[in-house]
Amino acid sequence: MKTSRTAALLSSLLLGAALALTGAGAAHADSSAAAVDYVALGDSYSSGVGAGNYDSSSGSCKRTQRAYPALWAAANAPSSFAFTACSGARTTDVTANQLGPLNSGTDLVSLTVGGNDAGFADVMTTCVLNSEATCIARVNEAKNYVDTTLPGRLDTTYSAIRSKAPSAHVVVLGYPRFYKLNGTCVAGLTENERRAINGGADHLNAALAKRAADHGFTFADVVPAFTGHEICSGASWLHSVNWLNIGESYHPTATGQSGGYLPVFRNAA
Repeated sequence: MKTSRTAALLSSLLLGAALALTGAGAAHADSSAAAVDYVALGDSYSSGVGAGNYDSSSGSCKRTQRAYPALWAAANAPSSFAFTACSGARTTDVTANQLGPLNSGTDLVSLTVGGNDAGFADVMTTCVLNSEATCIARVNEAKNYVDTTLPGRLDTTYSAIRSKAPSAHVVVLGYPRFYKLNGTCVAGLTENERRAINGGADHLNAALAKRAADHGFTFADVVPAFTGHEICSGASWLHSVNWLNIGESYHPTATGQSGGYLPVFRNAA
């Protein structure tokens, strides 16, 4: 009799545990299946310049299915996906030209912007073509811009995003350091120039992180993901000077998008 009652009690406990696990699994499935409306904004680091296979319909914006927003959408099947990131975009371009798909139902937004405002392309052109002193002076000029002018521009853009998408989870992604110091490169820029350029990237990322936090956005740092895959690393996920397609210079390769930006965004989203 005692054995029978014990068996019945054990059976009851096991059934309860099974129901609890089933319920938890169902709740998890419902959560993971929740519809997501995703909008990808930003500059060339989001459109995918450097990854190749550009969508001809995107014109000079050079969007590609190899960019992290499209890769994330392909893997997660959001209920809607709007890809408005565009090569060369500054904060004012994002605000003026990219926010159309945002609305009160938007759940997720990704964004890279600020590098063009700070003169990224001109910094690199100056450093490649001029002296070390001129290069370092241009980097310092860009850092001064980041300190004095960029925060206000970011505030305007971030506020516009929040106004149009009040409930969205907004992920602001940063930029990688370009160079592995004391790496495999035997020509090109000096170590002092490479160090200054890396410092400029860190300076920009710090400003982006601060403004993102102040607006309640999530900042996603890609520097750790690209560590060991910088130019001069011997396993670079970034183009150096690409004379055949100069616009791809200093942009992530397809592997940089899939192995660098995508996992960082996935973890932050």
